[in-house]
Amino acid sequence: MSDAFIVCSNLSFSWPDGTVLFEDLSFTVGAGRTGLVAPNGAGKTTLLRLIAGDRIPSRGTVSVDGVPGYLPQNLPLSGDLTVAEVLGIAPVLAALSAIESGDVDEAHFTTVGSDWDVEERTRAQLGRLGLAELPFTRRLDTLSGGQIVSLGLAAQLLKRPDVLLLDEPTNNLDRDARRSLYAVLEDWNGCLLLVSHDRALLDRMDRIAELHRGDVRFYGGNHAEYEAAVRAAREVAEKNVRNAEQQLRREKREMQQARERAARRAGNAARTLGSAGLPRIVAGAMKRGAQESAGRANETHAARVGEAKARLEEAGRAVRDEATIAVELPGTRVPAGRTVFAGDGMQADFGGGPLFAGRGVNLTIRGPERIALVGSNGAGKSTVLRMVHGDVEPSGGVVARAVGRIAYLSQRLDLLDPDRTVVENLAAAAPSLTEGRRLTLLARFLFRGDRVRLPVGALSGGERLRATLCCVLCAEPAPQLLLLDEPTNNLDLVSVARLQSALGTYEGAFVVVSHDERFLSEIGVNRWLRLTAGALCDVDGPEDGSTAV
Repeated sequence: MSDAFIVCSNLSFSWPDGTVLFEDLSFTVGAGRTGLVAPNGAGKTTLLRLIAGDRIPSRGTVSVDGVPGYLPQNLPLSGDLTVAEVLGIAPVLAALSAIESGDVDEAHFTTVGSDWDVEERTRAQLGRLGLAELPFTRRLDTLSGGQIVSLGLAAQLLKRPDVLLLDEPTNNLDRDARRSLYAVLEDWNGCLLLVSHDRALLDRMDRIAELHRGDVRFYGGNHAEYEAAVRAAREVAEKNVRNAEQQLRREKREMQQARERAARRAGNAARTLGSAGLPRIVAGAMKRGAQESAGRANETHAARVGEAKARLEEAGRAVRDEATIAVELPGTRVPAGRTVFAGDGMQADFGGGPLFAGRGVNLTIRGPERIALVGSNGAGKSTVLRMVHGDVEPSGGVVARAVGRIAYLSQRLDLLDPDRTVVENLAAAAPSLTEGRRLTLLARFLFRGDRVRLPVGALSGGERLRATLCCVLCAEPAPQLLLLDEPTNNLDLVSVARLQSALGTYEGAFVVVSHDERFLSEIGVNRWLRLTAGALCDVDGPEDGSTAV
């Protein structure tokens, strides 16, 4: 393995408003595969950006030994770029083409350098990621989200990095693309640090680094082993809390009993002294002695109670308090026989030609159907959702939508105004709600205090998804049809479970595009659609054969 590694020393970072994300953070990442996990908003993406040099720390230093490669969560790529430009090989390809045509300008040879095999090497890398047939001249705006992610990873791998930083690299990837990514990373022999909520990917890691309460703790083994270790630690912590609570109750009870005994003794002594006929000075001395003894006993018991409280507080700090979203879907109810959407012969233009085969695709959604739309990257799943929503008008065919709102969660999370704050975006989506009701809804999606005043453009990927979910689901009027395009991207695992539960009780219709098979299995899907070879077909499940719609 390579000796490349990452060293963070006394690293601190604060947002412009003064909010501290982490402080005096020190850790080292050695060779091998490390998965970085934490709840949304804990700072995983920011930490990767600091290591990549994309952000400047408030204090402290970051040292990267070797050539770094960084795949951000949201690729900052323009749609008019070509594949060659994204891969960084366009100038070399142009120089090679000029030389082959007979132009022997020295500048061309300088541009090529030692990269005479750049096309073969690039094709091999693209092939490993399932993009072997992708033309170098293809524009980015004709690619699917999953293809763009794979292309971005190929661009980083072509740099031959020693240190590879990946932020949610399986977002939008279909089954085959994920398997290709897994295979590439299993062969990786440098230093890999990745952020992911993909359990299958995290189970391929050599170790897990957990960012928790401003500190990084390492666990040997994969994510399943990490979860077992965390679960065992939680059980121990909760047991310690119970023991500490019992001890505190016992100490309080004993202190109260000691006070009652002292009060009884004092009463008895006063009556005895009064009837004994002792001189006043002697009786006073005896009384003071009894009071001092009782006071010392009370101090002893109070000290024990204080120690028990301290042990309870310490035990409580060890218990994980994982903040999770509380998804509340609107109370929409769609009758079983009602047609919510009907599309006949829908077609879309794609790269100068039709996207779908034959006369286009047909889709009818009736009643509270729970539909999963599956298919490979680039098949056109997002385009189908956008045509159902009305965001894209089909170039051919006829569509009909029932009266009522269709809510659409875009894969690209581009529905909110990045310059407006979170609460301002919700106000635009639901203008009749009171300010208090908006704040209550945002709190359920973990936006509290000053976080609601942050501009959407300053949010992490997970936070932006939560804000978008809140605005889409709570917009007015309540939707009768939900269109969710990769809703679990960037969402931490506990929050995914909450979304699963909410969709399980939703009484409207929904269509979900997702490559998270575990998520699809938990949300009560009763109809599967597969988009393949330009045709939309009903199937029995995610892997089953198809029957034309």
